[in-house]
Amino acid sequence: MSSAAASAPTQTPRFAILVAGGSGTRMGADRPKQFLELRGEPVLLHTLRRFSEAALGVQECIVVLPAAQFETWQQLCTLHHIKLPHTVVAGGESRWASVRNGLAHLNAQPAGIIAVHDGVRPLTPLSVIEATYAAAAVHGAAIAAVTPKDSVRGLSKEGSYALDRSRLRLVQTPQCFELGLLRRAYQLPELSTFTDDASVVEDLHPIHIVPGDYRNLKITTPEDLLLAEALLG
Repeated sequence: MSSAAASAPTQTPRFAILVAGGSGTRMGADRPKQFLELRGEPVLLHTLRRFSEAALGVQECIVVLPAAQFETWQQLCTLHHIKLPHTVVAGGESRWASVRNGLAHLNAQPAGIIAVHDGVRPLTPLSVIEATYAAAAVHGAAIAAVTPKDSVRGLSKEGSYALDRSRLRLVQTPQCFELGLLRRAYQLPELSTFTDDASVVEDLHPIHIVPGDYRNLKITTPEDLLLAEALLG
């Protein structure tokens, strides 16, 4: 699909990569989790709509999907009359490769702030998205995260030990970066320790943390979908 600039201006150009490569295995569903219905619409549509809000001023949204899912997404766009401007890019064998493919689509862009977001996080408050973009513009790299609600323990050969949860964070998305910084990070080889974009970037640049939101859940299990339905209701 063709892309179009959002109407709201921003001091620094903003872009977004929405990574949606899930298979739905843990959901036990008959379709990938990004295509499951949430309040009658695909989960991915809810996510795309968040980043398409004019107030955010995102110039281009890139949706990364497995190539085999392009036709399904096109059918859903037709069925649900989705006219939000976005570009669909084929994913890779891993999340790292999928983000790299999405990033390559922006090779012509000289600068900006780019958000990488899970396509199955459809409830992210706009305030969290805006705060993460703004923090990345100042610090170069910023991610949304929340403090664990439960007690946390580490594992050892002898058993386990208590951890200070006030010093721990549960990482969410969006994760926002200066465009050149993220490009440099993704020129490095892929490592097994890369679990998110912050882990790809952190050897090059400190990661600033922005307060996330407990409602910013990732749709992974059937219980997540039920909770998302309730929160939207």
